[in-house]
Amino acid sequence: MKKKPGEELDVAGKTLEIIEENFELSDDGVTLSMPDIPDELPLIELRNNVCFPYTVMPIAIGRERTKRLVKALEGDSPLVVITSQKNPSAENPSRSGLYPIGTLAKVRQSISLPGQTALVVVGLARVRIEEFRQTKPYFKVHVTPLPETNTNFKSDDISIKLAELKRLADKYAELSTESGPFLSTSTAIAGMNTFPIFFINTLASLFEIPLERKQEALECDSYEDRIDFLLEQVTYLLKGMQLRHEIQKKTHAELEKQQRDFMLQQQIKTIQSELNDGEQNDAEAFIKKSKHLRLTKSAREVLDREINRLSQMNSAAPDYAIQLSYLQLFTDLPWGVYSKDNHDLDHARQCLEENHFGLENVKERILEFLAVLKLKRDLKSPIICLYGPPGVGKTSLGRSIAKALGRQYARISLGGMHDEAEIRGHRRTYVGAMPGRIIQNLRKVKTANPVFVLDEIDKITSNMMGDPASALLEVLDPEQNKSFYDNYLEVEFDLSNVLFITTANDISAISPALRDRMEMVEITGYLLEEKVAIARKHLIPKQLEAHGVTPQQFKISDELIQRVIEDYTRESGVRKLDQTIAKLVRQQAKRIAMNTPFNVELTQKDIVERLGQAKFLNEHYKDQATVGVAVGMAWTQVGGDILYVESSMAKGKGSLTLTGNLGDVMKESATIALQLLRRMSERLHLTVDFQTTDIHVHVPEGAIPKDGPSAGVTMVTSLLSTLAGVMPRVGVAMTGEVTLSGRVLPVGGIKEKILAAKRADINEIIMPAENRKDIEEIKPEYIEGLHFTYIESVDDLIRAMFPGMLEP
Repeated sequence: MKKKPGEELDVAGKTLEIIEENFELSDDGVTLSMPDIPDELPLIELRNNVCFPYTVMPIAIGRERTKRLVKALEGDSPLVVITSQKNPSAENPSRSGLYPIGTLAKVRQSISLPGQTALVVVGLARVRIEEFRQTKPYFKVHVTPLPETNTNFKSDDISIKLAELKRLADKYAELSTESGPFLSTSTAIAGMNTFPIFFINTLASLFEIPLERKQEALECDSYEDRIDFLLEQVTYLLKGMQLRHEIQKKTHAELEKQQRDFMLQQQIKTIQSELNDGEQNDAEAFIKKSKHLRLTKSAREVLDREINRLSQMNSAAPDYAIQLSYLQLFTDLPWGVYSKDNHDLDHARQCLEENHFGLENVKERILEFLAVLKLKRDLKSPIICLYGPPGVGKTSLGRSIAKALGRQYARISLGGMHDEAEIRGHRRTYVGAMPGRIIQNLRKVKTANPVFVLDEIDKITSNMMGDPASALLEVLDPEQNKSFYDNYLEVEFDLSNVLFITTANDISAISPALRDRMEMVEITGYLLEEKVAIARKHLIPKQLEAHGVTPQQFKISDELIQRVIEDYTRESGVRKLDQTIAKLVRQQAKRIAMNTPFNVELTQKDIVERLGQAKFLNEHYKDQATVGVAVGMAWTQVGGDILYVESSMAKGKGSLTLTGNLGDVMKESATIALQLLRRMSERLHLTVDFQTTDIHVHVPEGAIPKDGPSAGVTMVTSLLSTLAGVMPRVGVAMTGEVTLSGRVLPVGGIKEKILAAKRADINEIIMPAENRKDIEEIKPEYIEGLHFTYIESVDDLIRAMFPGMLEP
């Protein structure tokens, strides 16, 4: 049957008419008078759908092969075989690209439209393609019918399943925008109870399920299996459709809310503009200021959000001032602002030499950093820890480094800090919240690459408020501080370009994890000659300027400066010396102001008159030898000091008594020394009965705690002198750790110990051979007049202190 161009193709509206023409309908179901199947039938391939029996389907003809097939159709309602191709994108699929099970169909109508041809077909029965008889100009195949398994549609089980399928189909028709209306009309015609076969196959054809699943439905041998399969597929399909529907609904609601918020914000701005009489409000000022900030994407988002929040707040609200303070801090920080480094190495060396005497290791490290920075501009700043005794210039060195680099200078004193919030800041939810000290100082210096001194890092404490040392782990780690997070700021800030310099006196008090992150640079105490030079070049000119005294009104010789150092100060640094010189200058200023006669060139008498009698006297043991007394050298937090070890013996029960406020390590040194001498008693010709002799070892100045292994050789010397009744050599100081086997091990603090020996006018020093390298690092002029004896064992010590006692 042909239809003229322009006539409307209304398959859904004429479905019942077409069904009645081709099938016999009764209360018992559907009866099909199966026509004779020719030996060969033309084959039509479908791209994206499956043709089911007992359904009416329109087919649009597009490919040339199928057009030739349509032209060759003869007779009224010719028969064809319809199957689906496995790959819908294939233009001309081969035999292997087609499903072997299809549907025998009758061509009900052929319609010619402008540029297109369409067929209306009626599915009759399932068939299997047994053989392809022709491939050109179109396919012809030989098929055999596939009968359906009988199904009792009136059984309770099938009726319940059909009712559920009908409910899901109605739900699907409501949600589907494409096949929903057509599905509603078709299912209404193919009634569930009247024509269940039409109903089932129509749903299978119209549901928007994948082609492979539809083909599986066609290949089901019974309608009960097909019903179960469709129930499973449509349930899964509805879940996806309901989810999409909910998303669309939420999206629509969100768009409406955004439009509403926009309108309200515009109205608020208009009202605020009227209230401010046209003046620029705070939010607009921050917006203008933020345009010049070099922010990261995340920081920009936070700033925009906070400015927007401020714009919606009433200026009389309590939180308005808090929000205003936060935005002022945010916009005041140096985001991406860096000062230009001065890469002139000669200038850097000059700056360091002007303000600090000695400290060659530190100066060399800074020059190395500058040299590498000059060659590689994006070098990460090192984390340097300057440690040493007080008063040696660790803190002031940080300011000199900043001057040498041409950077800003910031400093935080960590001594006694116990609150983690001092580093990370408080959360803004707390009343009176503030940013951490690091962010505050960056706000002050207005650059993101200052020299930042963290002073007294070894004196941090911890309590229930947190552990600041743990918070510093992030700050002092070059791999982490590029994204430092302050709790108040709530935005990551880059600290990787900050040159952190920490200072400490006792590095043992620093946690191992924190110490591992820093490059440790030791600053040792100054020798006497170095202190004289520092006083002459730095301290005296500084105090003269501070007190308004000219160099022509105050003069002091190097010999008197040395006397002041030895008699009135005892330290590794020069802080006490600076205070003493300040007192001398003040006394001179007083005499000048009162027109009292005074000496421009100070004398020893002037020193005693202004400073009093000497506070520190050299010990007496340097000039006279005493049995049982040996002179050692010790390191303290304030520098080096000489240490006297005394011993005596008396009849008793063989006990060893140790006094002088000694620590465990020092007590062990005394025990090792005594045991070593007991073992060597025959070689040393000792006649003492250790079983009936009590030995007492004492270290004077018992109020001062003492500990460490470096007094081992001093213990051996003192005990041997007592046991043998022989005086040790006079004018000799010693240091070194002793082992039970008689070896002498190296010790630390050599420079400070040498300084202590020179103060006591001791000119011969015995020390471990492995400490020779420490002596070689000291300038020769500073150790001029000192004689060093290097020992490797206790035998070497005895030969040096008691000549002739031990046979070679």
